[in-house]
Amino acid sequence: MNETEAKIKALREELELYNYQYYVLNTPTISDRDFDFKLKELEALEKAHPEYADPCSPTRRVGSDLSKDFEQVTHQYPMLSLGNTYSKEEVRDFYERTARLLNEPFEIVAELKYDGTSISLLYEKGRLVRAITRGDGTRGDDVTVNVRTIRSIPLKLRGNDYPESIEIRGEILLPWAEFDRLNKEREEQEEPLFANPRNAASGTLKQQNPAIVASRKLDAYFYYILGKELPADTHYDNLQKARSWGIKISSFIRKCMTLSEIFNYIDHWDTERKKLPVATDGIVLKVNSLRQQKFLGFTAKSPRWAIAYKFQAEQAVTRLNRVTYQVGRTGVVTPVANLDPVLLAGTTVKRASLHNADIIESLDLHIGDKVFVEKGGEIIPKIVGVDTEARPMLLGEKVRFIRNCPECGTPLIRPEGEAAYYCPNELGCPPQIKGKIEHFVTRKAMNINIGPETVEDLYNAGYVKDAADLYTLKAADLLRLERWAEKSAQNLITSLEESRKVPFERVLYGLGIRYVGETVAKRLAKAFPSMEKLEEASFELLVDVDEVGERIARSVLNYFADERNRDLVYRLKEAGLSMSVAEETLAAHTDKLKGATIVISGTFAKHSREEYKAMIEQNGGKNSGSVSAKTDYILAGENMGPAKLEKAEKLGIKIINEEDFLNLLAK
Repeated sequence: MNETEAKIKALREELELYNYQYYVLNTPTISDRDFDFKLKELEALEKAHPEYADPCSPTRRVGSDLSKDFEQVTHQYPMLSLGNTYSKEEVRDFYERTARLLNEPFEIVAELKYDGTSISLLYEKGRLVRAITRGDGTRGDDVTVNVRTIRSIPLKLRGNDYPESIEIRGEILLPWAEFDRLNKEREEQEEPLFANPRNAASGTLKQQNPAIVASRKLDAYFYYILGKELPADTHYDNLQKARSWGIKISSFIRKCMTLSEIFNYIDHWDTERKKLPVATDGIVLKVNSLRQQKFLGFTAKSPRWAIAYKFQAEQAVTRLNRVTYQVGRTGVVTPVANLDPVLLAGTTVKRASLHNADIIESLDLHIGDKVFVEKGGEIIPKIVGVDTEARPMLLGEKVRFIRNCPECGTPLIRPEGEAAYYCPNELGCPPQIKGKIEHFVTRKAMNINIGPETVEDLYNAGYVKDAADLYTLKAADLLRLERWAEKSAQNLITSLEESRKVPFERVLYGLGIRYVGETVAKRLAKAFPSMEKLEEASFELLVDVDEVGERIARSVLNYFADERNRDLVYRLKEAGLSMSVAEETLAAHTDKLKGATIVISGTFAKHSREEYKAMIEQNGGKNSGSVSAKTDYILAGENMGPAKLEKAEKLGIKIINEEDFLNLLAK
């Protein structure tokens, strides 16, 4: 293999990895700009050396976000990507090339490029019948159930002048405010933060539980209309007509007659976009006339009549002064870069996350380095590189990840297959102890009316060394502390009393067992309806529980293998907390659907989809979002997806309506 062929092979492998991380894992490790530059480098090499052509090259396809958990549907019209540019010179080239090819007057429609996850909506007779992700550009995932939860997307078009069939494409978005709220929650639970709203929106849209999707308040904007009977001959007028049907179209779309108008639009939104409630990352320029679009046509990957101008990510250079380490409640040790203050995207940045030891090693950091800082999604400061040319002759100390806990001195461990280092001294390391108490009192756990500062005060005063100690507090103890009065003391005592009524699954979640989140706690409580049964559960029984894999099972076993944890649970039980599922809740459970996997499709008259899902679980069944050979029934309502129906008939799966289902439960 010669040098050129090796270079092409290496670039293909690198880009395929980035595609997988971006579209499948939703954890990008490279900026859009760097990805595009590498892709262009590969395109140039392949063009110069056609003898190394490969139909599977990243230059020949759109990255895929297909998921095995959703039914795949073929797009009626392929969803192609747009060519990206980062310079006005390339915008000028696009404009002049278009003028040369058309050789007649034309308009350009300038639009904001919303930074979300692509979606295509199909409306039949004015009703939303299907929502499909871009997928690989040819096929996408059917996420109709989740999209129906997005309030800004109409389930039925307004008016009566829409075509019999119309396809509308756009972006599903997570507003900045909701992004901040989600990341704050994830930070409290020591879960990985979303890098940006785009990844959060994409991950949300692929949730198997539509209730979670609904709770995250996704939004959407639409920018493209397709169909055999379009209402107008121009892109701009079609969007305005779609707006009259109730489709959310940006009010910032502009028709431009000259290159100067296009540049003015770009310059305006390069700064003004920061005031918008949702993320944008550029400008899209499209030829307005559909006739002219048809004449210009397409390349293999993108239309010739459109281009995307990407804004530069705001970046600053500052000095790395030192690296400190934070210990979370689960023992995860996070490195933090302490920097000379620098203004970035409107705020002063003094600290930036370094994520983990691998990131530190890849950056080859030294104290005193000049580092490039960006805001991921323009919200989370991160170091993206080092200005090696600015390094002095005498290098500062190389940054190496610590080997011992900065709080208690315990040697750190790194579990196989994980990026993070942990302090294993979970019951003797102060930040972990306080973190577990803070987790225990949160709203989703015990809902006790105190915050981190109060936990800190109670811990430092020696009153509370674990969660069970909270229930030994007396008002007189609290009054000895600063800033406490009789009313605030009594409020806490009352809040503790109320927490004794919290159901078992929330008590279990409140224990803070590693990897046992809110949903897993519910699954475990259902499978083992008492703390005693859970303590006695074997590895085999644990992994048999839905959504509980080997890692979670081992974590549960390790937790109860520690005598100190068993003692904590005993003391919480003595304090009056719920250690089993309530009798009335157990009485409502049956095994009528035990072992049955049921797919729900369509709309229903007597109960909502969520109510039917709850009934299935309450009666021992399992909900599934996609039809497979493992499906036992399809609970079908009106407007059942044709692809699901076709697959069910092919596999011989029984289809029942809601009356049949309710009769089945009534027997």
